[in-house]
Order: sequence, then C-alpha cells, then structure tokens
Amino acid sequence: MKKIFLAFAAFAVIGASFTSAAQKPMAGTIMSEASVDCGTKQQGKKQSTSLLCQQYTVRTATSEYQIRQPKPSSQAILPANTPIEFTLDKDKMKFKVNGKKYEYLVVGTSAVGAETK
Repeated sequence: MKKIFLAFAAFAVIGASFTSAAQKPMAGTIMSEASVDCGTKQQGKKQSTSLLCQQYTVRTATSEYQIRQPKPSSQAILPANTPIEFTLDKDKMKFKVNGKKYEYLVVGTSAVGAETK
C-alpha cells in the first residue's frame, strides 16, 4: 500500500513540475501589425459588411508567433517594437501591455533562423 501511495505522490510531483514549467513567462517583441478579414456582419437580408481583426507578429529568440484577436472589437492597436512577457495556454497567448491584459489566438508559428535575426 505504501508503494502505491509513494508512486502516486511521485507522479503528482512530476506532473506539477511540468504544469508550472509551461506557465513561465517568455519574453518577446511585437514586430508588426496588420488588419485581416475575420468574418462578416449582416446589415440586412442581402447586404453584409466585412469585419477586421488585428493580427500581430510576436518574435522571441527562437520563434515567431502570428496572433489574432479572438473576435472583432475596439481594442487599442498595440505599437510595434513593444516588449512583452507572455504565456501560452493551448492556442492562446496571454500578456500585459501598459497594465492592460490581452488574450489573443495563436494562428501561426515559425522558427527564427540565423538569417532572419
């Protein structure tokens, strides 16, 4: 019985260390911003309007992430060359800029090669 309890406790400690390691903030910089189409809004029976969302490129030492607003809103546009510390949670990037919290969807990633630095 003690062996089972000891094994369970060891797995719990190992699992907790992986969970906490995933939540460490990573440093990055917002490199660019673009407005992209992210849906349409019906104005009547036959008329619709395109909706735009901001999409940003965030660069770290090893990767570039393309992040996009989850839905169109009137959030402020974040300036380029803004340093951020972010965490990744599944397909979401969470960070703060000027005291405001933001949560964006990660829509693409790529590795940063030696020639792009």
